[in-house]
Amino acid sequence: METVGLGFYWNDMVEGRQFRTINRTITEADLVGFINTTGMVEMMFTDATYNDGKGAIQGRVVPGMLAYTIVEGLLVQATMQHTGLALLETAVKVHGPTFVGDTIHGEVEITGARPTSKGNRGIVSSTNKVVNQDGKNVLTYTAVRMMAGRPE
Repeated sequence: METVGLGFYWNDMVEGRQFRTINRTITEADLVGFINTTGMVEMMFTDATYNDGKGAIQGRVVPGMLAYTIVEGLLVQATMQHTGLALLETAVKVHGPTFVGDTIHGEVEITGARPTSKGNRGIVSSTNKVVNQDGKNVLTYTAVRMMAGRPE
């Protein structure tokens, strides 16, 4: 019997393949948990009045890395259960702010996939966009991962 919810194998990740995640709305609890866990207790994240008329960004802004990690979580849940072996490299570029109340999703394009020299595994490269409810790309990152191969 097939088990649903398991990840993609590296063999399924061909260059040019595109897919998106489900949506996730960022909450105040997400922000508070993230800044307390990471120690990113900057006033712009801890003081709800900080940007009121003072800052360049108006609203309850969240760290860009919170948006990144939420999309990574969505990808782990949807594509890497039992098949994701290691995150080897990332490069992140923030294009604009993300706020409490924003609903984001990830859009992924596979840019490369190849077998490793040993074992039933492969290296998969992708470009990932974090897109908000208005269709704005607020963050882009590349990722290189080691993934399990399809059972022989």
